[in-house]
Amino acid sequence: MSDRDDINIEAEPEGTSASKSAGWLVSVVGAVVLLAIAGGVTAITFSTEPTAQKEGATKKSAMLVDVVEAKRGDYAPEIVATGTVVPEQDVQLRPQVSGRVIWVSEAFAPGGFVKKGERLVRLETADFKFMVAQREGELSDAMSELTQEKGRQRIAKKEASFVEEPLSEEDKALVLRKPQIQAAEKRVEAAKALVEQAKVDLERTTIRAPFDAHIIDRHVNVGSQVSTNDPLGQLVGVSQYWVQVEVPLAKRKWIEVPRDNEEGETVTFLNRTAWAKGTSRDGKLTSSIGALDRTTRMARLIATVDDPLSRNPENESLPPLTVGEFLEVTIPGRQMTNVVRLNREHVRAKNNVWVKSDGKLKIVPVEVVFQDAKYAYISDGLEDGDLVVTTNLATVVPGAELRLRKGDNE
Repeated sequence: MSDRDDINIEAEPEGTSASKSAGWLVSVVGAVVLLAIAGGVTAITFSTEPTAQKEGATKKSAMLVDVVEAKRGDYAPEIVATGTVVPEQDVQLRPQVSGRVIWVSEAFAPGGFVKKGERLVRLETADFKFMVAQREGELSDAMSELTQEKGRQRIAKKEASFVEEPLSEEDKALVLRKPQIQAAEKRVEAAKALVEQAKVDLERTTIRAPFDAHIIDRHVNVGSQVSTNDPLGQLVGVSQYWVQVEVPLAKRKWIEVPRDNEEGETVTFLNRTAWAKGTSRDGKLTSSIGALDRTTRMARLIATVDDPLSRNPENESLPPLTVGEFLEVTIPGRQMTNVVRLNREHVRAKNNVWVKSDGKLKIVPVEVVFQDAKYAYISDGLEDGDLVVTTNLATVVPGAELRLRKGDNE
C-alpha cells in the first residue's frame, strides 16, 4: 500500500502537463503581438514627423555693408611724435669774484621772475674798494715817474744842443732818455689796467640777472661765503623754450626742416593729462639735431615756443610750459601727390582692402606709402570711384554677395 502511494505522488497526471504547454505558447504569442504593435506605432510616428527643408537652411543672403568712395588727390600727412620741454637759455649763476653774501633780492627765489640786469646778490665790498684805492695809488706813482722822466728828457735835449759832434740815432735815443720814457709809459698803462680790473672786480660784487629769467633754484643766503666755483642758483630764459622732438627715423624723410633763414612749419603741442580738453599750443619747427638719440635711436628735431610761460596778455589763456614736461607733438608732413587716403582701420591684414565690385566682395592688395595716426596713404591698388567696404565682416569670402544698407546704387 505504501508503494502505491509513492508512485502516485511522483507521477503527474497527463492532463496537467498539456495545460502548462498551452499557457507557455499563449505567453509567447502575446509578447510577439505587443512587439508588433509597438513597432507599428513607432513607424507611424516617424512617418508623420515634419521634414526639414534643406533648401531653406542653405539659402544665401547678401551681407549688408557700408562703403566709402575712394578718391585720388594730394594730401599732407600729420606726423604725431613726442617731445620734451627744455629751456632755450639755461645757466647756473656763479660769482666772478669770491666774498661773503651780504644781500639777496626777494625776487631771487624759486619761482620768481627777474628782468635782465636786475640785482640778485651783493657781496661784501670792503676788500675790493681797498684794492681800487691801492691800484689808483700805484697808477699815481707810475704817472709821477713818467712826469719826472719827461722832465729829465727836456734837460737832456738842452744839454745835447751844445754838443757840436753829431750823434748817431742810437746814441741820440740814449741821450734823450727814450728807453726810460717808454718804460715809464708802460708802467702807467699797466697801472691803469690794474685800476680798471679792481673797479671791475668791485662791480662784480653785485651779481645781476644775465637775461629776463625765471628762477628755478637758489643755493645761497645772506652770510654765505662763496667762491667763483660755487653756484648761486639756476635761471632759465622766459622769452622762448625749446621742445626736443623725437621721431622714428623712417618718418623723418616726410618732415620738411627749414634751412638758413626760412620759417619752419607750425607744429601743435598737447598734454592730454595736464591740460584742459581741447587746449593746445603752437610752435615753429626750427632745426634738426644731426645725431640720433643714443638710447632710442630716433631722429631729433627742435621746435620753439615763444612766451612759454604765458606771461604776455595775448597768451594768458594758454597753459604754461614746464621744463622737463612731455608733450604730444603734431607735425605737418610733406605733401603726397596722386594718392588715396583711407582711415587706417579700412586697410585690412596684409595691406588688403575690401572692395564692393558688381555687388560682390573683392579683396584688393594695395601699396601703402605712409600711415599717420589716422590715415593710410595708398599709391597703388585703388582707383577713383572704387567702393571700399568699411563694415567689419565676420566671414570674408571673395565673391560673397554684398548690398548697401541704404540701397544698392550700382
